[in-house]
Amino acid sequence: MFDYLIVGAGYAGSVLAERIANELGLKVLVVDKRHHIGGNAYDTYNEHGILIHPYGPHIFHTNSREIFEYLSRFTLWRPYEHRVLASVDGQLLPIPINLDTVNKLYNLNLTSEELESWFAARAEKKERILTSEDVVVSKVGRELYEKFFRGYTRKQWDLDPSQLDATVTARVPVRTNRDDRYFTDKYQAMPLYGYTRMFENMLHHPNIKVMLGTDYREIVNLVPWRRMIYTGPIDAFYNFKYGKLPYRSLEFAHETLPQGWFQPVGTVNYPNEQPYTRITEFKHLTGQRHQFTSIVYEYPRAEGDPYYPIPASEPKAIYKKYEEEAKRETKVRFVGRLATYQYYNMDQIVGQALATFEKIKLELADESADPLRAFPP
Repeated sequence: MFDYLIVGAGYAGSVLAERIANELGLKVLVVDKRHHIGGNAYDTYNEHGILIHPYGPHIFHTNSREIFEYLSRFTLWRPYEHRVLASVDGQLLPIPINLDTVNKLYNLNLTSEELESWFAARAEKKERILTSEDVVVSKVGRELYEKFFRGYTRKQWDLDPSQLDATVTARVPVRTNRDDRYFTDKYQAMPLYGYTRMFENMLHHPNIKVMLGTDYREIVNLVPWRRMIYTGPIDAFYNFKYGKLPYRSLEFAHETLPQGWFQPVGTVNYPNEQPYTRITEFKHLTGQRHQFTSIVYEYPRAEGDPYYPIPASEPKAIYKKYEEEAKRETKVRFVGRLATYQYYNMDQIVGQALATFEKIKLELADESADPLRAFPP
């Protein structure tokens, strides 16, 4: 008898498995359809011995000391601050837009104070910020919006920014200084030996059993369990009874090249004419030394593995129906981005899983105080 059946061996499932096994001493079975742990954060060495991220680049960053210290139990870290350039008008320019971006693009020599006025003179005033287009043009004006944002967003979502919810670009920063870091979080680092090793350490416990290459439906009625934590797509859990929730997907084209380096930074964005959105070179991220280098091209797709929930009103309405079903479950908890139809950064999923564990502890404490609650009529 397993105390918990956990569906999915990504961040949400692995964190909860580790906490339940280590702190509560309960028995956990983790089941994943894929043949590896780690979810989309899984990394592996390719045939040339270069550490790559098969599902695209994953860069860890957080402002939470609690989350960083929790993961530090399972990995040492390599400090890494991600930098991104955008290919615009034949130049590679810093993104998010900063002082150097504008000065290099327009051959200017503005100061930070002058750049604030420069943005203000070009920004389009909006009484209400309703769309992703509104967010950007109200900050930097239409020309920079066209050069850096519109094409990239149309490729990514297959929708014009004027059709997308403002939340898609609401967090896009615009800087008047020369800070060219993509993220500004307090903690920015990469697992020293890779994400997969970190997940292996997390799941290494005698109370945790891991079953890979298995759809949980194949064993859900064969293996005895008391409670379930489900981290997969919520619509699939309910057999798509209210319809399939739409996602944008990605296709990854990996290449290994017989040269030391391919590009000057970890990621270069291609917002305009190319069919791909970005190219990432993994050695920048991992710090690995190798005579060859490995890169990945990202092509947005309508079909494939679910990556990005569609930020529109119709999908949200469908999800609400599934959410109401989930609230009525007494033995199943839904955790993670697919189970809650919400895009999360890695640290946010860890935070959600840790918060869920605290709820589980309270729930079990209540049942210990009143054993009948564990077996309602």
